[in-house]
Amino acid sequence: MILEEYNKYNKVTTMNNEGLVIQNLQTSIDGKKILKGLHLTVKKGEVHILMGPNGSGKSTLSYTIMGSPKYAVDGGAVLIDGKNILEMAPDQRAKKGLFLGFQYPEEIPGVTVANFLRIAVGAVRGEKIGIPEFQKLLKEKMKELNMDPTFARRYLNEGFSGGEKKRCEILQMALLQPKYCILDEIDSGTDVDALKIITAGINQLLSPERGFLIITHYNRILQYLDKIDYVHVVVDGRIVKSGGKELALEIDKEGYDKYEKKQG
Repeated sequence: MILEEYNKYNKVTTMNNEGLVIQNLQTSIDGKKILKGLHLTVKKGEVHILMGPNGSGKSTLSYTIMGSPKYAVDGGAVLIDGKNILEMAPDQRAKKGLFLGFQYPEEIPGVTVANFLRIAVGAVRGEKIGIPEFQKLLKEKMKELNMDPTFARRYLNEGFSGGEKKRCEILQMALLQPKYCILDEIDSGTDVDALKIITAGINQLLSPERGFLIITHYNRILQYLDKIDYVHVVVDGRIVKSGGKELALEIDKEGYDKYEKKQG
């Protein structure tokens, strides 16, 4: 699908108030423009891959959607099922069904994985969750994701390998059950074995009731995903090309040079 065709699809879904809709999003940091009018629609049940060279605005998009105060929104809108969320705090966005899996998850010494996740689940649900109920839920999800139960007793991300940190993000996503999942370079810092485990977790969470935006620099994660609907190339803060999995294969062979030159 060429970019013009995707934009027509994007316009129709925006009019229908469906999905996670990004309209003409413009952001800056310290006065430097990063996103320069980005349009994208992710509907429930769809898996979108966002690729691009370093510094193109991929991570900026994820952090802006989730409400990082680091980025100033200069224009545009981000809607969830018709509701503009840009004025909402990050926790309110999470309650609306957004989830962001970080590229570099923070280490929190002294806080166990289990305690952190119980607090996160309770915050998103808007109610306290009892320890016995949560322990049962946690064990179920860890079993589904083939995770060692002792993992829950470790301090959050402290001493974790790159793969373990990313698996912890997937576990959090499985517990929170969001509507729209944004995964920012979930494949970075992982070896092939860890990547297979991580994508197996993503595949288990694929659902007609859940949309995915997976941000990556390389196409290796695509080899293990069960479903890919669209691949988008972002250069200089704009999506310049949209297609299917074949677009990612083209990027793997030829790189981003021709898109960067065209945009330049």
